[in-house]
Amino acid sequence: MATSVDGWKFMKAEDAISGKEGALYATIDGETIQVAECKNVSAKITKNKTEFKALGYRGTQHKATGWSGTGTLVVHYATSRFAKMMIDYAKNGTDQYFTLQIINDDPTSGIGRQTVNLYDVNLDESEVAKLDTDADFLDQSMNFTFSDIDMTDEFSAINS
Repeated sequence: MATSVDGWKFMKAEDAISGKEGALYATIDGETIQVAECKNVSAKITKNKTEFKALGYRGTQHKATGWSGTGTLVVHYATSRFAKMMIDYAKNGTDQYFTLQIINDDPTSGIGRQTVNLYDVNLDESEVAKLDTDADFLDQSMNFTFSDIDMTDEFSAINS
């Protein structure tokens, strides 16, 4: 929630969301699993825009004509599930689409939780084997796309 000093509102530190509080779930082939090996995940929507030019106006205007969903998932190198998806595609041409549910839920924050569901998630890449003598722990980063999204829980306003 917000606090006010001399009429100026600002967010209280206790309401900042810890990046370590939350969970990631994947629904693959109808089975929902917690992706406990997740280190971080992020997703974004980018608008597709088309340039628009008009007589009498020297500038270029832009109109949104669609969107594209992309993201990155970084996991501890402790699961074969994503490598198996890519190997299955390489060997058999079977492409895997699944759902990711990203939950921010910091119990110390007064703004509540946020849940975002990404649908038709499709991996762009996944490491299928890895060694690194300089690493204390192995991880892997995977880029992905998604084609639908919804937010089933949202943070409460900090200005209340």
